[in-house]
Amino acid sequence: MKVLVIGGGAREHALCRSLSLDPDVTALHCAPGNAGIAEVAQLHPVDALDGAAVARLATELEARLVVVGPEAPLVAGVADAVRDAGIACFGPSAEAARLEGSKAFAKDVMAAASVPTGRSYVCTTPEEIDKALDAFGAPFVVKDDGLAAGKGVVVTDDLAAARAHALACGRVVIEEFLDGPEVSLFAITDGRTVLPLRPAQDFKRALDGDEGPNTGGMGAYSPLPWADPKLVDEVLETVLQPTVDELRRRGTPFSGLLYAGLAITSRGVRVIEFNARFGDPETQVVLARLRTPLAGVLLAAAEGRLADLPELVWRDDAAVTVVVASHNYPDTPRTGDPIEGLADVVAQDAPDAYVLHAGTRLADDGGTVLSAGGRVLSVTATGKDLAQARERAYAAVGRIRLDGSQHRTDIARQAAEAPEAAGAPEAAGAPEA
Repeated sequence: MKVLVIGGGAREHALCRSLSLDPDVTALHCAPGNAGIAEVAQLHPVDALDGAAVARLATELEARLVVVGPEAPLVAGVADAVRDAGIACFGPSAEAARLEGSKAFAKDVMAAASVPTGRSYVCTTPEEIDKALDAFGAPFVVKDDGLAAGKGVVVTDDLAAARAHALACGRVVIEEFLDGPEVSLFAITDGRTVLPLRPAQDFKRALDGDEGPNTGGMGAYSPLPWADPKLVDEVLETVLQPTVDELRRRGTPFSGLLYAGLAITSRGVRVIEFNARFGDPETQVVLARLRTPLAGVLLAAAEGRLADLPELVWRDDAAVTVVVASHNYPDTPRTGDPIEGLADVVAQDAPDAYVLHAGTRLADDGGTVLSAGGRVLSVTATGKDLAQARERAYAAVGRIRLDGSQHRTDIARQAAEAPEAAGAPEAAGAPEA
């Protein structure tokens, strides 16, 4: 089949890499893509938020399947436009994507479906904000109701900072702080059948030891040796299936990737928030462990045939990804710096470790790869266990040279060295990627 992927980050590179390894994929296209994706797919310039332009490109390419990666095009209705053109699309409708596009809408769906989540208030005035902050107390969890590129959530003990963020958001959701480690669980669904993937954990803070500001994600790992083996079944029963059923009951069926950001609290599993697409950087490690060819699974979801598929097959390997970010990320990152050492990773570390591009572009000379964003690369590795995967990932990171770059040195360290104590100390309620 011919497949078109929409987006240009490391998540889309991970998707394109997996799709390129699928023998059923005869032609792979990506729009707009990046310097790394260009090695496995043909790139096309397109405004990813323009549904008509995306549908027109898919028609011209005679694509059998379109996969929409980022959240903004989904909320903008790109998947609807593609389906209206008669082409199968993996990604929810604009109405269903409100599950990510509006925190208030997601809370309403969870309440109707009896999905366990934190108590919350939706506020639109200073008076409502002050009342909610006073009701919950510190630590304060303040979420912009709409999309904010992973930067719309503040978790802080500082009342003034919490109030300032809430006032800047307009419509805001203020909720109770959820204690305990965080888990990301993806599920592929066609609006009825829900197919959970393997759980992962990411690291939101910029610096080692979970210090520094929140980011879009500085690394991830899978599997979670400290998690209850029954976790996936429990989340499927209490969170994922009820949510999909409720959206179908409302007449807005959710077809695509449902991402549950979870807190494993002292009172049980609670949903922090939903996303309507694959998360970054968790996608990098989850797909690294998936043995079942990806294209057929995504097409079955897009065509409402998930119930007909056999069970997914997974590798026993562990996977770790480490994000290499630009100087000054996550504030105003510096871009345009040359990236060296990518060929060294291919020569010395493949196939156990590889580089997925996020914010990159080719220089005018057509050969030099330049930084073009805050998160520049995701260096991903597999191994027999987390310790080996981690060792391989950091060995590959060490070969990359990018002036002023930064990365965390402790991704998956606690899980690899002391799994029984590895329920990440990161603050629940942090923003998803």
